[in-house]
Amino acid sequence: MQPTARQLQNLAQRLLGAPFPLRIRAWDGSESGPPPTGTEQDATPAPTLVIRHRKALRRLLWKPGELGLARAWVAGDIDVEGDLYEALDRLSGVLWDRDERAPGLLDALRDPSVRAAARAFAVLARPLPPPSPPREERHRSGRLHLHTRRSDEQAISHHYDVGNDFYELVLGPAMVYSCAYWDVPAPGHARTLEDAQRDKLELVARKLDLRPGTRLLDVGCGWGSMALHAAREHGATVVGITLSQEQAAYARKRVAEEGLADRVEIRVQDYRDVRDGPFDAISSIGMAEHVGADLYLEYARDLYALLRPGGRLLNHQIARRPQRDETTYRVDEFIDAYVFPDGELAPVGTTVSALERAGFEVRDLESIREHYALTLRRWVANLESGWERALSLVSPGRARVWRLYMAASALSFERNRIGVNQILAVRTPQSGASGLPLRIRTWTERTAGGEFAPAAP
Repeated sequence: MQPTARQLQNLAQRLLGAPFPLRIRAWDGSESGPPPTGTEQDATPAPTLVIRHRKALRRLLWKPGELGLARAWVAGDIDVEGDLYEALDRLSGVLWDRDERAPGLLDALRDPSVRAAARAFAVLARPLPPPSPPREERHRSGRLHLHTRRSDEQAISHHYDVGNDFYELVLGPAMVYSCAYWDVPAPGHARTLEDAQRDKLELVARKLDLRPGTRLLDVGCGWGSMALHAAREHGATVVGITLSQEQAAYARKRVAEEGLADRVEIRVQDYRDVRDGPFDAISSIGMAEHVGADLYLEYARDLYALLRPGGRLLNHQIARRPQRDETTYRVDEFIDAYVFPDGELAPVGTTVSALERAGFEVRDLESIREHYALTLRRWVANLESGWERALSLVSPGRARVWRLYMAASALSFERNRIGVNQILAVRTPQSGASGLPLRIRTWTERTAGGEFAPAAP
């Protein structure tokens, strides 16, 4: 009989219709797969998929596809030795980027050789009742993606209320959980993650034309970094709202420590319940992904109503690529179960259309897709370098979820599977006076020392 790893390689090739791109080490110690690349003296081993227990096969048998793989990863039944990014990139070629004309599961199972491979896979798995999902997976009840106030609060809590110490480890001192804004370092000025996050906050502030006395609503304020920056650097008066109790407590502590309580108010509040407009400006940074595609027009209308005529909205949002048939779009199972429950991505054109239908005039759109890939790689490096500390703060499963999701997301941004955009929109009054200068891209100018130049009057 063939070693287990060789059997798994052969079965994977028959089921996927393509050679399996990673080495496999099975639970019995056997190995099989691509040989090292490069010269004999400088050989680079192929990433190895380590299958520690046949329970990993059972998870795939009972939940074929991405969620089964994710459950095995989170539970520690499988792991990767070698470069995780390379392993995910290789896997994406056979699991996620297969030709659209590839047969579906039912069509594939009509092939006798595929049916035989599936039976052999089941024999190796020794199927028992399906193993329970790892406890980090969110358990649902009722209909998906309702986006009621209660369900949104629960979804936000699942993702954000896992301990501020853990987020400090991953995000670094900036405590900003959205993509940073990178630049080529000026001579003698190394660009850190904290520098790049500060530049992103400053970029948002400039696009919104924040000045002393400006009243800003920061929707989805996180740990308060944008609110603090707007008040400290620009003299704005800020209301920051979040649904996370832990974020709010952390942000309020920062506000008090910086002596900005007279200018910054942090609330645990749903955006649909804000009643004290109008505001001069609204920042929505990494928030709209939680709203839900069906409610996005309502969201845009709510924000429009909260702005004064002439007020500006800066919407910073992850976008997916449009599909030929939008009715076939499905929320990513792994992300939905483990990371962002009820989160949904829309093409950037859909977002722009919703903003315009709500009454906004869209004045600028900046794609910063590559910036998010760089940011995610820094977050992964923070997590990996602080792995033992992470395991003391959260469960091993939670730490594994974050490592996988951030590394896979970095590749998705690099390969243009998803993007991120900053959309500047104005509630333009009937007079047509937008309040914007004729040339608006002056906010990215820098001095010779690498700092932003003074804002244009």
